[in-house]
Amino acid sequence: MLTRNQITHIKENSSLFSVELGHAHTIYIGSSDEVSYGLFTLRAGKSFWFYYNPKENVELQERYVVLAGSLKVSNPAFEKLVEPGETIDASIIDGLTECYAENETEILIEMSKDEYIKDFFETIAVQRDANAIEKVDGYTYHHCTRIKDYSLKLWTRLNQPVEGASNLRWGAYFHDIGKLKIPLDILNKKGPLTDLEWELMKQHASFGAELIRNHEIDWLHDCAFIVEQHHERYDGKGYPNGLKGDEISIEASIVSIVDAFDAMITNRVYRNALTMEEAIEEMKRGRGTQFHPTVLDEFLHMLEEIDYNWL
Repeated sequence: MLTRNQITHIKENSSLFSVELGHAHTIYIGSSDEVSYGLFTLRAGKSFWFYYNPKENVELQERYVVLAGSLKVSNPAFEKLVEPGETIDASIIDGLTECYAENETEILIEMSKDEYIKDFFETIAVQRDANAIEKVDGYTYHHCTRIKDYSLKLWTRLNQPVEGASNLRWGAYFHDIGKLKIPLDILNKKGPLTDLEWELMKQHASFGAELIRNHEIDWLHDCAFIVEQHHERYDGKGYPNGLKGDEISIEASIVSIVDAFDAMITNRVYRNALTMEEAIEEMKRGRGTQFHPTVLDEFLHMLEEIDYNWL
């Protein structure tokens, strides 16, 4: 187990590969013959998720050792507080699992070497695109992190197959990546958009799907349908393809609801945020027209259970 001095030394070592994730910071420490090690700093009020899914029935190591702070680890089967010195062994936990840090938490990752190195350097490439979004629109960047986390919570509550969680995670995170192709003066315009500007803005869903389908990271391609559909409406009056009802994937229906609610309660340059009560009433008015009724009902139950504490 690493000491506080060792953690500080690792963080100050500029020769180590690292990546800033927004909700966390991770540093690749090094590898032995079989295992790679990373220092993962999860920020207060943030979560990370895992689902143990070894490929081709190969036994993989995936362990998370809490060094400082604590993690609330939960999935549909259990909930546990993991404190310093304790280890989460992903290989013995079934299902999609959330690890939430109330305060900043330091975690040592121990993972099979080939898997960790591949994931780490692909994460650098993916985060490059997230950083590009932040440079264009800081709201969109932080908004996307929230959409990812609450979409995964809702997916779990709806008892959806764990195998689909990876697509949802990345489709939710990059649902607005198409805004990279929208001029900033349109994104942040204080007044109403003109008809021409609105038609261009609506293209961000198609632009985003195209970017994801052609991404250098192959496994991102499978979530492009979520990016493309996240502005479709249950009544068929959405865009870009006018899908309706069950023609819209459950993944996109989830992202649509979480996305809309987060936008309503967030201040933007062109309007002030709604109160929590106003936003909830607006969501209810969209039941069965804008929003999938079953997904919306579960979303509202989730809000009630978390005491309307939207982070």
